[in-house]
Amino acid sequence: MRTFLTLTLLVLITTFCSAQLFEGRVVYENTYESKNTQFPSEKLQEMMGDNQTYLIKDGDYKSSMNGKFMEWQLYRNQENKLYRKMLNSELAFWNDAALNTDSVLSFEINRNVVEVLGYKCDELVLNCTSGIQKYYYSRKLAIDAKLFENHKYGNWYSFLEKAKAIPLKMVVDHPELTLTSIAISVEPMELSKSEFELPEKMATTKSPN
Repeated sequence: MRTFLTLTLLVLITTFCSAQLFEGRVVYENTYESKNTQFPSEKLQEMMGDNQTYLIKDGDYKSSMNGKFMEWQLYRNQENKLYRKMLNSELAFWNDAALNTDSVLSFEINRNVVEVLGYKCDELVLNCTSGIQKYYYSRKLAIDAKLFENHKYGNWYSFLEKAKAIPLKMVVDHPELTLTSIAISVEPMELSKSEFELPEKMATTKSPN
């Protein structure tokens, strides 16, 4: 069960040369389709939630969820650690973002595949050992991929080094589940660095996964 949920969390972002780099908030609507008969889609959706708020500034990001399992995830670039806070724990668990148990076998890019929130998006398909990951993005929402070059965890840099932009839609197909995540709002805004700090006095420990 722990491995199944960890895999879920993994999948569970003008042109690049001329536009300002994106800083702000993206809200995603998430749906989960379970392929595990002992863990139905409805239960997975309840645990993970259907709404995810994603904040990004420079090389840091934070995701907040509305499910009953995980409260938030926080990536701190300077430490290259990905923290996650579960609702049933006072601790924040962290993973070394330089480590990745998955690998990308091949990729392909398809131009102007879909439109999300008025943005025409290209499609990046990553064929991975864990399954197929599809990302849809617009260079009008560009980010500096070099800030995340040490973030191998979850194939994040494998996506960013090719897309150089925030994903507006993701479809992650794994033998255990399919996750579909679609942006329902994009708000460029200046964020405070305090948004990406751990809560004061919060204890942390290395994740067992």
